[in-house]
Amino acid sequence: MIQVDDVGRAFHTAGTTVHAVRNVSLEAGRGEFLAIIGRSGSGKTTLLNIIAGLDKPDQGTVIVNGDDITQYGDREMTNFRRHTIGFVFQSFGLLPLLSAAENVELALRIAGVGIRQRGRRTDELLEEVGLTHRAGHRPYELSGGEQQRVAVARALANEPPLLIADEPTGELDSATGAQIFQLLRDVAASGVTVVTATHDPFVIQHVDRVVEMDDGALTSSGSDDGPAQQPRARPAGSAPCHPDGRR
Repeated sequence: MIQVDDVGRAFHTAGTTVHAVRNVSLEAGRGEFLAIIGRSGSGKTTLLNIIAGLDKPDQGTVIVNGDDITQYGDREMTNFRRHTIGFVFQSFGLLPLLSAAENVELALRIAGVGIRQRGRRTDELLEEVGLTHRAGHRPYELSGGEQQRVAVARALANEPPLLIADEPTGELDSATGAQIFQLLRDVAASGVTVVTATHDPFVIQHVDRVVEMDDGALTSSGSDDGPAQQPRARPAGSAPCHPDGRR
């Protein structure tokens, strides 16, 4: 699903050059849940932005779903972000004047989906994330975990094959964060590739593979270099996690 080959990205400010990403090569398969970990400033978010087409590398190639997105023009990139990528951010990013259902539906409206199909898809997504009963509530009436569930539903609205989650539990307590990672794991189990950047130690309990970045470079590739990098298998028959943490 994703093939990153020898990617580099530097930023130049006030006569100083900062190498945010250094010669990174990385792959992720379809339906894989991959976590990129590392301290602040290690390059995680810059790498995610490059994979998502929000930033262009200075060197290297990024192939997503068989296409080299580093060669895309503006129109191709807009179409790519609209239909191939779903985004989940640390700060939720919900529109405050819209209800949970309206926030999810907006993504479908932008994509030109008809009103009846929008309604059906919105209902399906809110049911999947366990928020049917909160459909009419605005973000300020929802808990942090509920807001992030709405954000996940919105990210999945157009059925993208790739979900990018940048610090999705950064503003949540540990128990709620674990529930969000379980939800993302369920998303990956449905065949969507999920790539997340996080500081959260709970991520290791939920993902298939962990890679680590430091000073812009990968310090562990997540390959079978040793026990700590082995992909984690999903338990058979794992069920979605309800908002209260039950399965």
